[in-house]
Amino acid sequence: MTPIAPLVTGFLREHMPVDRGYSPHTCETYAHAFRLLFVFAGERLGKRPCQLDLEDIDAALVLGFLAYIEQRRGNGAATRNSRLAAVKAFMRYVEFRVPSALAQVGQIQAIPTKRHDQALARHLTLDEVRAILDAPDLTTRSGIRDRAMLHLCFACGLRVSELVGLPLANVSLHRPPSISVLGKGRRERCLPLWKETTADLRTWLTVRGDVRVPELFVNAGGGAMTRAGFEYILDKHSRTAGQTCATLSGRSVSPHQLRHSCAVVMLQATRDIRKVALWLGHADIRTTETYLQLDPSEKLEAVEAVVPPELRRGRFKAPDALIALLLEPGNPIASRSSP
Repeated sequence: MTPIAPLVTGFLREHMPVDRGYSPHTCETYAHAFRLLFVFAGERLGKRPCQLDLEDIDAALVLGFLAYIEQRRGNGAATRNSRLAAVKAFMRYVEFRVPSALAQVGQIQAIPTKRHDQALARHLTLDEVRAILDAPDLTTRSGIRDRAMLHLCFACGLRVSELVGLPLANVSLHRPPSISVLGKGRRERCLPLWKETTADLRTWLTVRGDVRVPELFVNAGGGAMTRAGFEYILDKHSRTAGQTCATLSGRSVSPHQLRHSCAVVMLQATRDIRKVALWLGHADIRTTETYLQLDPSEKLEAVEAVVPPELRRGRFKAPDALIALLLEPGNPIASRSSP
């Protein structure tokens, strides 16, 4: 029997962050999936999670776990697929370290994902973005920081992890102003800044002061801004913006919606999905193609570019009401006049 605890530890602490370059948020998401799986397995097998062996996590148990999170926890198909993806990623890691488990790994890898409806990515209009950016009080230090954070997140289409983890050393406000971002898979990209974004960053740097952390944005205590902290800031200013922008009233705005909004604006401006993929740091352009579904102008261009077939025109002639009456089925006159 092979204890599973050392394998999971190596997967989460070394393989994911170091070998694969996954972000802390992704590692935390995978760890949560394993917590659910091991608690379920322990209850089913009558073991403590720390006593589980690799051989306990077979295809039958994984299928039971997937049914459990759907039926008992109320998770949808997308969440179910996400949990399955975490298990499969771990099993790919295992197959190179425990050759005796190849058959077990193969059975788990064969578990199919579940199809589900894929809704369009929610994004904000420019008026809604403007209302959120105008919400912070620029007479206070926190308001200046919030405006700079929100503006940079939208203008550069940053992920939350990229925004809160951005070092001050990676910001250049000399001509041309730009930032250097380390994204998913440890892929680095350099993004130019709008003049308005640069102005907001300059204002923030004048009041940022000397802090002990290298990150550009800090909280009230001088520590690095966290994901939860930025989510709170965005929610607060979205509610404030809802007082002047009716479409934001009572609406929940997530940080990723700012990224989606940036992608739509870039697509409308450039008409080039490849440039949008480079701007967002997508490794696969198929991920970026999602935004083609959001921009109706792309489809209008396709309609206008195609010459419709020329069809023979005719004039519609309404039938005479009396003749139509005489030709109704069951009419004795119509039956006698039929050949």
